[in-house]
Amino acid sequence: MTRTVAVPQQAASPTVEALRLERVSFTYPETTTPALRDVSLTVRQGEMVVIMGASGAGKSTLVKCLNRVIPAFQTGHLTGDMFLFGQRLTHEKVGELAGTVGMVFQDFEAQLFSTTVRDEVIFGMEQLGVDPALMQARLEAVLARVGLSGFEGRDPTTLSGGQKQRLAIAALLALQPRLLVLDEPTTDLDPQGRQEIFTLLGQMRANGHTLVLVEHEISAAIPADRVILLAAGAMVAEGPPEQILPQTALLERYGVRPRDSDRVFQHFGITTYVRSVAEAAATLRPHWSGSAAKPAVPFPSTTRLRHETSAAPLLEVQAVTHNYGEGAAAVREVTLTIHAGEFLALLGKNGSGKTTLAKHLGGLLTPTHGRVLLRGQELSQVPLHQFAQEVSYVFQNPDHQLFADTVEAEVAFGPRNIGLAAAEVRARVDEALDAVGLQSLRDQDPFLLGRGERQRLAVAALLALRPRMLILDEPTTGLDYPEQRQMMDLLKRFHQEGRTILIITHAPWVAAEYAERALLMAEGQLLWDGSLRALCAQPDLCAQAAFRPPDCTLLGGYFGEPPLSVEELVGSVKRKA
Repeated sequence: MTRTVAVPQQAASPTVEALRLERVSFTYPETTTPALRDVSLTVRQGEMVVIMGASGAGKSTLVKCLNRVIPAFQTGHLTGDMFLFGQRLTHEKVGELAGTVGMVFQDFEAQLFSTTVRDEVIFGMEQLGVDPALMQARLEAVLARVGLSGFEGRDPTTLSGGQKQRLAIAALLALQPRLLVLDEPTTDLDPQGRQEIFTLLGQMRANGHTLVLVEHEISAAIPADRVILLAAGAMVAEGPPEQILPQTALLERYGVRPRDSDRVFQHFGITTYVRSVAEAAATLRPHWSGSAAKPAVPFPSTTRLRHETSAAPLLEVQAVTHNYGEGAAAVREVTLTIHAGEFLALLGKNGSGKTTLAKHLGGLLTPTHGRVLLRGQELSQVPLHQFAQEVSYVFQNPDHQLFADTVEAEVAFGPRNIGLAAAEVRARVDEALDAVGLQSLRDQDPFLLGRGERQRLAVAALLALRPRMLILDEPTTGLDYPEQRQMMDLLKRFHQEGRTILIITHAPWVAAEYAERALLMAEGQLLWDGSLRALCAQPDLCAQAAFRPPDCTLLGGYFGEPPLSVEELVGSVKRKA
């Protein structure tokens, strides 16, 4: 049985130190640039601290030090002192701290390994010697808390990305650690799922647990006691949410997307801190007279914004149903037509069937019933090399499709595989790398690149085939705000060049600012096919599919307006002031 470290068991108290770091620095092997620089930090028992910052700021490195993954498994030069509930850490092993410090990693799929959901949750309890009589009760309790009741017998590999993330959190909660460390625990969750996890974490804090979260999602900071911004391995800002969140320029400088309400307030010199859209509306109301003195300027119509599309269908989905094994249908009787030149956003909660439908469009799955047509021809009759030049699919996790030793080899593989001449392959590699801004990294190992760079490499590898349509599953997941903008602006440019783009996204602002057509799914069915602006005007339908419109849209709704961006909302307020 694993030996555990004896940590004093004080009652939860805001005066008791749960964690203290004193001038902690860390440098990875084969580099002279520190990943952490003199980080000093104290977290009190029962506190919730959220760490934010751009990709590469040192956030994951910092939290890996807290349970000794660094330096036990990721070696390097570590200096400084760390104290856990008053005890100085020296040479403790990760397993010895497991009952005190629990962690969900950024790459949560890497910590799932069992063949059933039940076994995944039970495993950690077995290693800590939990009484078998208590295990079943804990199993049922944690699965209920993360919304996975009834999934006990499911193979984790068959779960959606968001469901896998919930499972990793459930396995952690089953250990009942006093300090919970979660590295981007909601990246793959829909907005409702994120809120459920944040509510759950709030309950854990109320029960005396201490929480340290790494997050790109600004809403995670609202219930926190403190927000910490990291940049280049150093702490550059620290304070309560009401001090940090209104500083929109500060957040953007360090790679964090500010809240819509704070961005709107900035335009009018409002410094009030609000915790909800309702509070934001009450604060904004004095600036919104509703006067008809100035003529209202209509919002741009989706039709006028839409890129010119082809009259003939590019892809047709005809009454497609898909079953995985003997379970319920993941997609049920979906009928859909996509024309060349469209930009579509596929929306819906985790497990709604989005990825399954998209994989049918990308030729990766065969329907149980129904059929998919490419330019009028059934996909099963389209030669693979021809289809690859028509439609390409980028997976949610770019690492699932990267395999070559260099960036150049990764991009060259596709063109070479369809029999192009060497000169043409070189030309296409140059073209694709230029398009995604990776020309200077062509000799790099793909797995040494940052997440945003790997995401762009996956796109480049498919661009080299010159497909007419790109399908991307969560293209902004795991990216900081500048990287999200860079990725979406890249797709916008491809669309303007005439390509058809379909994205799966849980980020409402991404759909609102970039897509022309929204597809909303729930329980395997297509509930909506039309403009996002019109969808947001139907709250009952949004609630049915657990879709939350962008905050700027919700805020505008208090004044009878349907803006899809902060700029539209600000324009409305100024026109009616």
